[in-house]
Amino acid sequence: MNDSILTSVKKMLGLSEEYDAFDLDIITHINSVFTILTQIGVGPDNGFMIEDKTPVWTDFIQDSGIYQLVKSYMVLKVRLLFDPPMSSAVLECYKTQVNEYEWRLKTMAENQEVTEDGNSNSD
Repeated sequence: MNDSILTSVKKMLGLSEEYDAFDLDIITHINSVFTILTQIGVGPDNGFMIEDKTPVWTDFIQDSGIYQLVKSYMVLKVRLLFDPPMSSAVLECYKTQVNEYEWRLKTMAENQEVTEDGNSNSD
């Protein structure tokens, strides 16, 4: 969980750490996804952003239970923004997966709030 956010996203996009021609684009998309995650209740309440390869995943999330899901969601969303697939079938598959990840992350965040507060969000 202590790997660089930017470096790990680049690696999963098929880019080497040394290749920095698209770093600004990728960082912009990563920060957009962090905004979405904050809006659905995942991560710090006041949001999160990166500017370089220094921040690591534990700076954003300490919950190992959703760490891999957050990472998968991040990469898939950034891929859709940065390099969407040309095939409409693959694009639709990615979008469906993103929707599922969002639902699961939101549900997990809501359940965690209930556990921490001892109350339901509907009260």
